[in-house]
Amino acid sequence: MSELIGTYDVGVLLSGGLMDANHPAEDHAVLGKRGDRVLQTYLLYKAGKIKKILITGSSSSELMLEGKGETRQAADLMVQWGVPAADILFEEKARNTRENAMFSFIILKKRFPAGKYLLITSAFHMRRSAGCFAKVGIHAATFPADFYGGYYSLRLHDFLVPSPDAIASFSMLWHEWIGNIVYKLVGYT
Repeated sequence: MSELIGTYDVGVLLSGGLMDANHPAEDHAVLGKRGDRVLQTYLLYKAGKIKKILITGSSSSELMLEGKGETRQAADLMVQWGVPAADILFEEKARNTRENAMFSFIILKKRFPAGKYLLITSAFHMRRSAGCFAKVGIHAATFPADFYGGYYSLRLHDFLVPSPDAIASFSMLWHEWIGNIVYKLVGYT
C-alpha cells in the first residue's frame, strides 16, 4: 500500500467469493474465500488511497431481489466499518470479468470521465482482469489482494506429505490459465 503514489478517484472491487453465508437468515457478515479483497479495499479507502469504491458483479437472482447479493453485503460491511454509504457505487449486472470491465466502463466514464482508477482483485486473477479493463479503455493501476503464494522455503516434508490443498490450488490455477487463454483467443484481453 505504501508504494501507491497519490490518490485514486475510484477503487474498482471485483466481486466473486467476497461474501459467504452459513444460513440464508444470517444476521452478520461472513467473508468468503476472496474476502481479503473487501478488507484491502476498506484499508485503501481508510488510508486515503481511494475516494470512492465501485463494487462490480452479480449474485444469484434470488439474493439480488432480496438486496443480499455479495456486492450489497460487502458494502454493508464496509459501512459498518465506517465507510460512508455515499462513497460506495454498484455495478450489479456483470456475470464475468469481461462484463465487469464493460459495465464498469459505462459508470466510470459517466461519473468520473477524467478519473484515476485502481483495480482491486485477487492476485491470481489480476492479469486477466487488468487485460479486460484495458481492452475496454480503462487503464487502471492495480492492487492485488488475496495472495496464495508462500514466502517460506520449501522443505523435504513438503514434497513427501501430500496436501489436499494442493489439488484445490491447482484447480484454481488451471481455471485461471484456461481463462487467460480463452479471453486472449476471443479478444477480451
